[in-house]
Amino acid sequence: MARSLSDLTINDNSSSAFSDCNSDRSGEFPTPSSQSRRLFIACAADNSDHFIPQLISDLNSSSIHHQKQAALEIRLLAKNKPENRLKIAKAGAINPLISLISSPDLQLQEYGVTAVLNLSLCDENKEIIALSGAIKPLVRALKSGTSTAKENSACALLRLSQVEENKLAIGKAGAIPLLVKLLENGSLRGKKDASTAIYSLCSAKENKVRAVKAGIMKVLVELMADFGSNMVDKSAYVVSVLVTVAEGRAAFVEEGGIPVVVEIVEVGTQRQKEIAVVILVQICEESVVYRKMVGREGAIPPLVALSQSGTNRAKQKAETLIELLRQPRSNNVSTCTS
Repeated sequence: MARSLSDLTINDNSSSAFSDCNSDRSGEFPTPSSQSRRLFIACAADNSDHFIPQLISDLNSSSIHHQKQAALEIRLLAKNKPENRLKIAKAGAINPLISLISSPDLQLQEYGVTAVLNLSLCDENKEIIALSGAIKPLVRALKSGTSTAKENSACALLRLSQVEENKLAIGKAGAIPLLVKLLENGSLRGKKDASTAIYSLCSAKENKVRAVKAGIMKVLVELMADFGSNMVDKSAYVVSVLVTVAEGRAAFVEEGGIPVVVEIVEVGTQRQKEIAVVILVQICEESVVYRKMVGREGAIPPLVALSQSGTNRAKQKAETLIELLRQPRSNNVSTCTS
């Protein structure tokens, strides 16, 4: 049921462009009691079977302080020792942690989100986390949580989306516009996490349309145009998924994407050039109008260069695109406009 990040790629290189979301990257010991917490984790590492039931009991405490301590310590146990993730879930932690995600206390919410993220790294836990009702609370945290809660919610939703049945449920819950907002306004880590989650979710056509309606193309084109953003590759991979639907192609052209990807073909890295030419082929295959627009941007010289010196895949795609541009009125081609 679960899929690895490598299964989400369009080629062998795209996975390294994205966030791994392998565990939370929050500060581990943010309170003055850090020394005692380090001691707890050191002891619990070899005796987790003894500690876990008490921690789960504390999650249900009427004391917010006890709940915070328990959620933080469960989060750390799940982060630092992978085998604890299944133990914690089987011991009954998932439902009380999901309840914490809906807490009005933002720190408690953040700890709940992050603990659920770390448990979701275990493939066996993904389905039960979703079935236990985690998706909607995670989406709410993505909307109104702390910056860390938003980033970790994006990562948790990414992990849950690796179960195919969860993709549409996450989209229906309203995650896509919130992920687009994080992509636009978040920190670099937030942008990376958001782009990875969107890339995974948008293997479903319905979510592609949701992303386009949420205005994602404007954000992606701006990120691709900024070579200092460290987001060119990630944004281009998301675009390559979205332009497989007509709504995505129209939005991409409308937001000025063609000159941006032509420039990437000319001056980008080898990986960037490869994904850029993939996007251009997808744009041009069914539209004479778009071919003319690409030709007017001076695409043929850099495409010729790429056909001679790019990766094997880039060479093949460049040759395909050059042929399309030089024969813009070939038979059986749609003349759809932007």
